[in-house]
Amino acid sequence: MTSIDCITLEVTDPVAAERFYADAFGLGKQVRLRASEAPTSGFRGFTLSLVVSQPSIVDGLVATALDAGATTLKPAKKSLWGYGGVVQAPDGTIWQIASSSKKDSGPDSRQIDEIVLLLGVSDMAATKRFYVDRGLKVAKSFGSKYVEFDSSSSPVKLSLYGHRGLAKVAGVSPEGTGSHRIAIGSDAGPFTDPDGFAWETVA
Repeated sequence: MTSIDCITLEVTDPVAAERFYADAFGLGKQVRLRASEAPTSGFRGFTLSLVVSQPSIVDGLVATALDAGATTLKPAKKSLWGYGGVVQAPDGTIWQIASSSKKDSGPDSRQIDEIVLLLGVSDMAATKRFYVDRGLKVAKSFGSKYVEFDSSSSPVKLSLYGHRGLAKVAGVSPEGTGSHRIAIGSDAGPFTDPDGFAWETVA
């Protein structure tokens, strides 16, 4: 089964970005950084999610992200599915921070249970088939709206979302041009998906 080992964010200033991610989320080897001046504007077509166990952890991670220089796209609040908010890092990457729980049930921590990469796709059926053909197993599928792949052996979970729907969830306009500014590191070898997201072999 294909495993995603890490996500590489392409940023203008790797030193500043590394400081931000250390201060904001304490992220380690699952998120890597490298320099890029590739032109990009607007929505880059993806978000990254940090899934945690309870609202207090969401609030804590949002607060440290804002203190480190992030901006709020959606303030953390309760919703039908749980509790969460959306911030944008100084490098432009959009982060959703969420819990399926609506109330705290234990001591506070900064433990991140899952990192989820959500790709905004233009043709769900075609992209789903593309990834299944490359060894990913579908765990959940909701028609043309959402696909979640089995991540039992993967440090990073992969999900597909309609492009416009994902932009709405993130609180941004769906328009965007240029580089996605992201590379997906896995054991599946180098390839590019139908929406232009690049996969590469983990060094």
